[in-house]
Amino acid sequence: MNRFSLSPRRSVPRRPAAGAWLRRWGIAALGLSALAVATSAAHAESARMPAACSALQARFPQFKGKTLVNAINPHTPGYETLDPNDPTRYVGFDIDLGEAIGDCLGFKLTYKPVAFAALLPTLQAGQADIVISDIYATAERAKAADFITYSKVFDGVLVAKGNPKQITGINPSLCGAAAAENTGYVEVPLIQAVAPQCKSAGKAEPEIQLYDNNQNCIQAILAGRADTYVNDVNTVDAAVKAYPDKLQKAIAVTIPYSVGIAVPRGKTDFRDAVMAALEALQSAGLHAELLKKNGLPVANMEAPKLLLAQ
Repeated sequence: MNRFSLSPRRSVPRRPAAGAWLRRWGIAALGLSALAVATSAAHAESARMPAACSALQARFPQFKGKTLVNAINPHTPGYETLDPNDPTRYVGFDIDLGEAIGDCLGFKLTYKPVAFAALLPTLQAGQADIVISDIYATAERAKAADFITYSKVFDGVLVAKGNPKQITGINPSLCGAAAAENTGYVEVPLIQAVAPQCKSAGKAEPEIQLYDNNQNCIQAILAGRADTYVNDVNTVDAAVKAYPDKLQKAIAVTIPYSVGIAVPRGKTDFRDAVMAALEALQSAGLHAELLKKNGLPVANMEAPKLLLAQ
């Protein structure tokens, strides 16, 4: 099977026509030339963007005109979720970023929604070509895929209003608490690592409840089944905004990872093309514009780096 001409197994939202991603995030003077992305008047000074994408399409012609599959877990508002006004399409920063990369390199994207824990297995099985879904790059995950990182990670600790268990972070304040987490999330082993401290203090270990998506974790706290949910701080802030009388953020914590794009191991030409396109988007200021459009902090953005298996 040709990895770069995969078709999803279920109906998925169509990607906008060429240049539509610029229109969607509110930039004027829109459109694409045959090989280059046209920037708006606000970005006229970033002439490198059209030239960079034109050069990249010439350098990586094997991807131009292809339709690739992005595996996503579409339950994270701000990153990837169904459009509340149009359930046939996805919206969010990860969607915009993927389509901008695709426009730069000349390919289109369709989407394969899966559980978070299935993102990398789906990529490994050849059922997707790329994963852009707010996934943290770790050494363990790099055994399954190559990662191109681009953002610092800050987690929020979500609790019920009033923080009845007085949870203050990923620390012994979690002893005896029930933590709702997504299967496969890096926060799971971080919480598990607190257990020895609880045991030595004569306290109960944290209980971890595993769910398939963010919304189920949040609902576990709302229903009183769980005491906390530790995840990306923007996701936690969105939950508090949605339920201000029922939820609050106990604290924000840093964890030693970066957010990344996962691509198949061994497909070094594709990995290099995606990284070069991401660098071009950052240089042109378009990456920052997408973050602003989706209400995400620009300060978290990092220069792209590779995380590969050792």
